[in-house]
Amino acid sequence: MVSKLLSVEELLSNKSLQGYLRKMEAEYNECFTTVNSGALQEHGGDNDLKAKTSRLSELTPLIQSTRALDAKEREAAELQTLLEDEDASLRELAELERESCLKDIQDLGRTILDLLIPEDEAEMSDIVLEVTAGVGGQEAMLFTAEVFEMYWAYARYRGWAFDILEHMTSEIGGLRHASASVAGPRSYAWMKFEAGVHRVQRVPKTERQGRMHTSTMTVAVLPQPTEISLTINPKDLRIETTRASGAGGQHVNTTDSAVRIVHLPTGVAAECQQERSQLKNRDKAMKSLRAKLYGMKLEEETSKRYSQRKIQVGTRGRSEKIRTYNFSKDRVTDHRMSLTMQDVKRFLLGEDLLEEMHSSLQEFSSQEALMELLEEHEQE
Repeated sequence: MVSKLLSVEELLSNKSLQGYLRKMEAEYNECFTTVNSGALQEHGGDNDLKAKTSRLSELTPLIQSTRALDAKEREAAELQTLLEDEDASLRELAELERESCLKDIQDLGRTILDLLIPEDEAEMSDIVLEVTAGVGGQEAMLFTAEVFEMYWAYARYRGWAFDILEHMTSEIGGLRHASASVAGPRSYAWMKFEAGVHRVQRVPKTERQGRMHTSTMTVAVLPQPTEISLTINPKDLRIETTRASGAGGQHVNTTDSAVRIVHLPTGVAAECQQERSQLKNRDKAMKSLRAKLYGMKLEEETSKRYSQRKIQVGTRGRSEKIRTYNFSKDRVTDHRMSLTMQDVKRFLLGEDLLEEMHSSLQEFSSQEALMELLEEHEQE
C-alpha cells in the first residue's frame, strides 16, 4: 500500500510495475502472433480464436500507451543532450520541446494507470446521498445543513441533477437527516470518497463564552442500482402511509401523503414526505430503499478485497473519521491521505476546492489499487 500520493515518475520507476508491464507486453505479443498467424485451428479452434482476439482487444490500448511512453522517454533523453549545445537558439528550442515531451509523459503515465485499474461496475452509477447529524446537538445539525448545501452546490458545479428525497430540519434551521438523489456522469465515482464521519471544530453561534466545540455528522453515498443488478420482490415490501409531519412549512399537509417502505427480509426502511403527492413520495422512497439494499450488496461483495485499503469505497467506512473542518485555523484536512487545504468557507462552497480534493483522492485510491494489483501479481 502507498503512504503518500506518488508522482507519475515514481510510479513508472516501480520495479513491480515495470515487471507487470513486461508480462502484459509478452502476453500481447503472444496473442497478436497467434491471432494473425492463422494457427488457432491447431490450438482449439473457434473458442480459442475468440478468447485470444478478445484478450488482444483488451490489451491493445495498454500496450499502445506503454510503447508511446517509451518513445516519449527516448525523445526526452535526446532533447536533454541538446540542452548542452553551444547554440543558444537550439537550446531554447530544445527546452520548449522537452517541456511538451514531459507533459506527454505525465499524461501517458496517467493513462496507463487508468488502464491498469479495472473500473468498478458501480462507478458509472447515479447515487443516493444521505447526511445525518452526529455528536454535538444543534451545532452538529447546523453543520449537517452546511455540508448538505455544499453537496447541492457541488452538483450544480458538476451539472448534475439533485432531487431531495428527505429533509428533516431542526428547530434553529439545521438538519437532523436529509437525503437526495444525485444523477450525472460518474457521480458515484466522484462522490464515493465523501462517505464517512465529517468533524467540525469551531465556536458555535449559540456559544456565549467563545469556547471551541467539536461536532460530527455522517455521510453515506449509495450507488443507484439498475433493474438488472438488483431485483426486489414486491411481496417482500410493507408500504405504510402517514400524515406528513415536521416543524411546519410548505411540506406539512393534512393528507396521508408520507410514505414509508420496509424491506421485510432485511428490515431496511426508507421514507419520504417531501412531496404533496403520495405517488411521488412512494417513488422517491423506493429509489432510496433500492439504493440502500444495493449498497448492502456491494459492501458484502467488496469488504474482503478492500479490507486493507486506506481509501474506503462505496458505503464502507461510515464510522471512520475522514475529514476535519477547523474554522479557527481556517483549514480542511482529509485524514486518509493527510491532505490539508486552506479556506474552510470557500471549501464549503462546493466548487473548485472540493473538486481538487476529490481529484487527489481519486488518484490516491487508484495508486492503492495498483499496488494491490502488483502485490497479487508477485504472489502468483
